[in-house]
Amino acid sequence: MFFTYLVTSFIVSSITIVMIMLIKKICSKHLSAKWQYNLWFLLLIALTLPFLPKQWIHFENFFIPFDGIYSNRTSNPSVNTSEGSGLSNENWMQDFTVSVNRLNLDFLNIALASIWIAGMLVIAALSLHAWFKLKKVKNTTTALNNEDVLHLFERCKHRLNISKPLFVGESPLVKSPMTFGLFKTYVVLPTHLDERMSTENIKYIFMHELHHFKYKDIATNYLVIIFQILYWFNPLVWVAFKEMRVDREIACDRAVLESLDEHCYADYGNTIINFVDVPSYSKNFTGSNQLNGPKGQIKKRIEKIASFTIESKWLKLKSISIFTLAGIFVASQLPFISAMASGNNRYDFNYEHTIYKDFSEYFGGYDGSFVLYNMSADQYTIYNKDRSTLRVSPNSTYKIYTALIGLELGVITSNHSTMKWNGTQYPYESWNTDQNLSTAMKNSVTWYFKKLDQKIPRGTVQAYLKQIDYGNYDLSGGEDYWLESSLKISPVEQVQLLSAFYTNQFGFEEKDIQTVKDSLLLEEYDGARLFGKTGTGNVNGKNINGWFIGYVEREDNTYFFATNIHNEDNSYGSKAAKITLSILEDKGIIKERE
Repeated sequence: MFFTYLVTSFIVSSITIVMIMLIKKICSKHLSAKWQYNLWFLLLIALTLPFLPKQWIHFENFFIPFDGIYSNRTSNPSVNTSEGSGLSNENWMQDFTVSVNRLNLDFLNIALASIWIAGMLVIAALSLHAWFKLKKVKNTTTALNNEDVLHLFERCKHRLNISKPLFVGESPLVKSPMTFGLFKTYVVLPTHLDERMSTENIKYIFMHELHHFKYKDIATNYLVIIFQILYWFNPLVWVAFKEMRVDREIACDRAVLESLDEHCYADYGNTIINFVDVPSYSKNFTGSNQLNGPKGQIKKRIEKIASFTIESKWLKLKSISIFTLAGIFVASQLPFISAMASGNNRYDFNYEHTIYKDFSEYFGGYDGSFVLYNMSADQYTIYNKDRSTLRVSPNSTYKIYTALIGLELGVITSNHSTMKWNGTQYPYESWNTDQNLSTAMKNSVTWYFKKLDQKIPRGTVQAYLKQIDYGNYDLSGGEDYWLESSLKISPVEQVQLLSAFYTNQFGFEEKDIQTVKDSLLLEEYDGARLFGKTGTGNVNGKNINGWFIGYVEREDNTYFFATNIHNEDNSYGSKAAKITLSILEDKGIIKERE
């Protein structure tokens, strides 16, 4: 969801910028100029994190997902019985579902995405305009004819151990020395600068520009441009990049000073001051490094040059320590980014004994997945690998575990599970009467399971869901958290849970497990028994999510299955059941219906 990515990137970039600003302010005396500049590279990393493929960062279970705004107030129940089949027992195929109202964010997503793209296009156009101006400078740059200056340039390169060929020239379009060019680097001086400045001053200029080249500042410029385009909507990012440019020049000045004798410091500062009255075109030449800058920036640089001292080992150690802690802070945002970006909607499944098959002919036009687990062979058969691990709302299939938790806690028992109907009229006649677990499960009576769930403290439910590893076990969606809300589970997890439930790997009371099993019995065949539960998700009056999960118990084996279908509408649990039964029949797991 675009809205989630936008919010995530805004929060992460803002927090990181504020953190860097605070560190620079609080620890300014304990951070060298070089490491103050290096802190901004942590920002570049933080700006990259929201765009990393989500499979690279798996920390989904640390946070509550933020992929939608839930307003699960139930509205009028809807009913569909048209999907009934010709099975021997059609009652369990009837779809009982209630509709939930949810704020539709599709329009907001489209609007935000459009604004974001429009903003990027504007900034990209401005960057392209700046690039054309720089290209014009390059086209007007001519080689220097002054042999002494050329030799001086080569000596400066040798002093900094730079062997790559660089083009040094002059252009009438530049007023201050600059360096640019990612693949072919240009060091460009104003025309006839060698006639206006001493050789020593020009040496300082070369040392400054060559340090920019040595520290890959040109490549950093292009990274900044890319992030400026992506994060144009965050004013803090603009402020941060402005500060980064100042810190880069200060760090570069410091690197030059470290290579000079002490008596040269003042001359170096005066060389920069010579360009203080020259207009700065940093906005026009964003891909370049310029010797001068705005007057405020020049003033700050001169102050730093005036107070320059050689960096002590202790200061270096403290700088590295502070930088490391800041890096840990940035890395600590990964779980948050993972949870926000992924929406906690994906299950990490990598089982060796799995075969993938194409059952698309059974699904017709539905987008969905089918998962089958052969317990005897310990083998999964999966259709649609991608959707088999995608978590969606469980809807009525969750009632299996509501019943189990209720039994385990003694809220109901196998012999005393009846609840009184409160008189509310539902469109399903079978709901408008007192219910016990068996009838409630058979008719998927939502009010019964809501009432059962409300009798259990939310923290206790949460603990049980964590214990059995139920999907994302997120209950933040209010009282209807399992109806197209926050709680989500994938088809693979449904099958794994059913298998664990069947063999009681949870360590629950056997009689409670058996009671739920009894309530799930749907049909008996010759040599096989079908257990299961359907579920239908209805949002704003449209059936968008259909489930059928369960197992087939045979004398020699048990097969667990989960089918999920999704569509804009007409996705019913009964349809998922029909698909499932067709596959099970064709695989010979249940007897073919006549």
